[in-house]
Amino acid sequence: MAEHLPEARGLGQALADLIDDPDAFAVTLETGLGRLSDPGYAAEQERVAPGSGAVIGVRWPLWHAAARQLREPLRASSSASALSLAQRLAIAPVREVRLFATVPLERSLTADPERTWQVIRRLGRAASDWISVDSMADLVAWGIILEPVRWAELEQLVYSRDPWERRLVGSTLARMPSQVTATERARLDSVRALTLIESLIGDADPNVQKALSWALRGWAGVDEQGVVALLEAEAARAARTADGHRAWVIRDALSSLPRGVAERLRARLEGLRRRPGGPSTSQASAVAQGFLSALEGADTAVARQGDRMVGAAR
Repeated sequence: MAEHLPEARGLGQALADLIDDPDAFAVTLETGLGRLSDPGYAAEQERVAPGSGAVIGVRWPLWHAAARQLREPLRASSSASALSLAQRLAIAPVREVRLFATVPLERSLTADPERTWQVIRRLGRAASDWISVDSMADLVAWGIILEPVRWAELEQLVYSRDPWERRLVGSTLARMPSQVTATERARLDSVRALTLIESLIGDADPNVQKALSWALRGWAGVDEQGVVALLEAEAARAARTADGHRAWVIRDALSSLPRGVAERLRARLEGLRRRPGGPSTSQASAVAQGFLSALEGADTAVARQGDRMVGAAR
């Protein structure tokens, strides 16, 4: 891989001249990444990240090496140019090209947040594997730190039917503490973060579970007391209801806690395992299911009223 780094940097430098020509940028990017592809790496993608779709197979350090060459030129360009470029890249069918949209979005995030978030949402809806989701997490986390009102973006996603959007909640929370300095972490909204984790814990999807345990490990460095209190309550619930989904997340988060606490929680969860095909037990899934049931009930009532009106007309 090291021998391809100069070519990756050269690709980024060539792309810097095409910021104002999104179509040419997209074509040059895809062609350049194709020259950096590793067939063996590409072949492994579906096994490592099922659902990846069309991929070139570029190793991520090379992808990042090209991206780094664009940060200064993008800062020198207008936010409108950056946003136009991101909009074009976000519709690309190839994953590595599509995710390159996050690079110009870093530039437009502060100057044009509303339109930037529209593109971020589009990328989130297009994600179909954990690599795509986690590659967006830093950008989403930074956007929320810049504008705390954007917590609402995650608060909506906990109820999504798409597991990848729910995973984005966990991976964004996981990345948020690393976006600020150790001193600034005290100002992060740990109550809001832990409330979101509490809403999702019990989710049946393994990809969501992994993101939640990752988030808990990250927030243990911000609010250890809050994380311990949450896990104590969730471990008691898991033991009481034999909830293997909840138990898995708790166990996977224990490495970030003091040894005594970890041992106590691990003992409480002894014997609890995930059951394949078991339903979600999270608060968010219960709320979402209730909402869907209410909608289905309303549709049924409307249909019955329509039948009655047709009968009366006859």
